[in-house]
Amino acid sequence: MIRRYLYHQLAPEGWHTHGLSPMNKLVCVLILAASFIAIVETEPTIRDAYPLTFGGLEAFFVAVFSIEYLARLYAAGEDPRYSGIVGRVRYVFTWWALVDLIAILPFFLGFIAHNNAFLLRLFRILRLLRLSRLGRFSRAWAALAEALTARVHELVISIGVAGLLLLFSAACLYAVEAAHQPEAFGSVLRALWWSIATLTTVGYGDVTPITALGKLFAGITAVAGIGIIAMPTGILAAAFSDAFQNNDNDKKQGE
Repeated sequence: MIRRYLYHQLAPEGWHTHGLSPMNKLVCVLILAASFIAIVETEPTIRDAYPLTFGGLEAFFVAVFSIEYLARLYAAGEDPRYSGIVGRVRYVFTWWALVDLIAILPFFLGFIAHNNAFLLRLFRILRLLRLSRLGRFSRAWAALAEALTARVHELVISIGVAGLLLLFSAACLYAVEAAHQPEAFGSVLRALWWSIATLTTVGYGDVTPITALGKLFAGITAVAGIGIIAMPTGILAAAFSDAFQNNDNDKKQGE
């Protein structure tokens, strides 16, 4: 009885009406609150002023999320795929179960690295992974996975074209600029930084060609970058549209 109730409350597919169950709504609020606290805690002046407060809040969130994780593990037995000990082990290694586990691990790992400033900063940032847990409650994530799967071939081709253009533009700038700017273009690997910044249309301006031929190649690269960025964007936009349309059609057929 308790397991069935927890399953209906915690498993999005187990809730009998549209939207989220009250328990999952509370989980979403706690995830947002915990992520907000984790962001504020990165400010040293605030963290140093209220160290006990932040420590207590983090312990509270970890305790709640740990109980939730165990409750989900227990309730998963209602799904025939995860019944029994073998089924529970299978559930532990599902994507969302791993995300749930990773979201609470930084708290415990922080005790190991309490003397290492870099690891402490890293574990604080890892707490923001809790935001990814919201994906289990959203159809958008399912649509994203469906879109990527449906257009993986086109995306691989566009990424391949982008990689070739990056390499070609870096090689061209190396050939014409290396003698004039060895620090920036002394090798193809060094020139890749400029190529990435230009092709992605970021254009930091920290490295620029100074020769006429180098500027010509730079102009061609910049113009080509517009198409390179637009290509995967258009593919994903079309894939998203198809995924949501298919989802709406499935809902209408179910009704």
